Amino acid sequence: MKEATSIKLFEAKKVRTHWDEKNEKWYFSVIDVVEILTESPRPRKYWSSLKTKLSAEGSELSQKLGQLKMQAEDGKMRATDVADTETLLRIIQSIPSPKAEPFKQWLAKVGYERMQEISDPAQSLDRARENWQKLGRSEKWIQQRMTGQETRNKLTDYWQEAGIKEKDEFAMLTNIIHQEWTGLTVRKHKDLKGLKTQNLRDHMSEAELIFTALAELSTRQIAEADKAKGLKENVKSSKKGGAVAKNARKELEAKTGKSVVTGENFLPPVSKKKKIQK
Repeated sequence: MKEATSIKLFEAKKVRTHWDEKNEKWYFSVIDVVEILTESPRPRKYWSSLKTKLSAEGSELSQKLGQLKMQAEDGKMRATDVADTETLLRIIQSIPSPKAEPFKQWLAKVGYERMQEISDPAQSLDRARENWQKLGRSEKWIQQRMTGQETRNKLTDYWQEAGIKEKDEFAMLTNIIHQEWTGLTVRKHKDLKGLKTQNLRDHMSEAELIFTALAELSTRQIAEADKAKGLKENVKSSKKGGAVAKNARKELEAKTGKSVVTGENFLPPVSKKKKIQK
C-alpha cells in the first residue's frame, strides 16, 4: 500500500501533504504553511486568530477547509486543518510575508510535478533522489534507500493481493517484522534515534536499511511460498521473515562487535542540540 500522505520540502522545511486520488487534488497542512510564511513560534495561535478574523470579515474560507489525520510532532496521528491549492492561495494572500511569492511558485511546481508523475511514475523516484541529495545523503545511502523502497512496495503489493486492506493492518504487520529483526517496535526505534514526525527509514544507517530490506524480502518470499492469505497467516510470515534478518544481524554483530541498530540519525545540529538540552 503506497501512502497518499507524504512530506514535501519547501526550502528544506517540511510540509505535510495528502494526495486525493479520487479528486486528483493535493491537500496541504495549513499549520505547516503558516509556520513557514510567518516564522511564528506559535503557528497554531496565529492560524486560529487569522481564521477568526477572516470569519468576522464574512469570508467563506473556513467552509472550504477540510481536516485530515496527519502525523504530529509527538508521532501520533492527529486531525489538522488542510486546504487544497486554491484555498491555500487565498490563505497566503491574507498573510503578509516575503515568502508568499516563492511559496506560490512552489505550489505550482508541486502540482505540475504530480501530473508528470502520474504519466511517468519514474519521475517520482528522481525527485525523491533530488530531495535526499539536498538533505546531504550520500549516493550510496540513496541507492540503498531506493532499493529498500522497491522491496517494500513489492511486499505491500503482495499484502493487498492477499486481502490486507486496512491501514492499521499494514502498520501492524510492518511493526511485527521490524520488532522481530531489531528487537524494537517502530516507535521505540524512533525514540532511540530521537525522532518525532520524521520517517524512520530516512534516518536509518546503511546497515539498518539493508537489514530492513532483507526482513521484508524474506517476509514476502516466505508468504508466497506458504501462499499466506489474510491477516492471521501473514502475521506468521512476517515473524518468520523478520527472524531471518534477526539471525543475520546477530551473526554480523558477533563478528564485528558493533550493533546494527543504533541511535544515529540525520537530524540537523540544531535539533540535536535541543534534544540534549531537554
